[in-house]
Amino acid sequence: MNQDWYKLLPRVRNEQPLVHNITNVVVTSFTANGLLALGASPVMAYAREEVADMARLARAVVLNIGTLDHTVVDAMIIAGKSANQQGVPVIFDPVGVGSTAFRLEMARKILSEVKVSVIRGNAGEIAGLIGKTGMTRGVDALEQEAGNLVETAATCARQYRTIVAMTGKEDILTDGVTHYMVQNGHPMLTKVTGTGCLLSSVLGAFVAVEENHLLAAVSGVASYGVAAELAARKTGEKGPGHFQILFLDQLYRLSEEDLSSLGRIQKL
Repeated sequence: MNQDWYKLLPRVRNEQPLVHNITNVVVTSFTANGLLALGASPVMAYAREEVADMARLARAVVLNIGTLDHTVVDAMIIAGKSANQQGVPVIFDPVGVGSTAFRLEMARKILSEVKVSVIRGNAGEIAGLIGKTGMTRGVDALEQEAGNLVETAATCARQYRTIVAMTGKEDILTDGVTHYMVQNGHPMLTKVTGTGCLLSSVLGAFVAVEENHLLAAVSGVASYGVAAELAARKTGEKGPGHFQILFLDQLYRLSEEDLSSLGRIQKL
């Protein structure tokens, strides 16, 4: 990995890219606050009548199917096609994709009509996209059943011709040929709803400023994980409520020095 991966964070803050999110109702506020803390500019627009225009204005578009229906899917496809026409990168978060037939059908519909730059999901969700079933329970991955995580992620990347960011205890980033593991993060992230969804939007901010989308994904995931570790240190035993607030604070305070000293990235 380029040793300057941590230099993408100041680029995000300097450029303040507009990230258009069509995300789920559970995480909208947390996602917006997280992007603002990081230094990006969030916008949440869902109406079919305006999403194409908003996608054209944005530097990245994030599609998150956490709370989906046909209207939302239609808006996502309109926004995604508009982004594709303008060369705006699209990040796709297939929340809980293996849990119901409808969710899987809609995810595959979006992926068949929109070219995505990055797919960010847990092991069960990534496996679900390539037809491996029985690995997702609700929106949580049963990672112990996922088998070879690297091969699962790489297969998904090759199938959809995209970067895959498979996140979990250890994060796998791949373009289908080149693979990286990021070992930053903290278990407290699993105790706050929306941390995975926010990460997908954070990846949108990093992809917006860097044409090498694999580098951007690795940098975004590692930066997010370091912020979580630093927040957990300060939280102590206070619990997820304190962690959530301190995590936002840490995204705001995160420095290049933090990343260069604490980032744990390994090429596989």
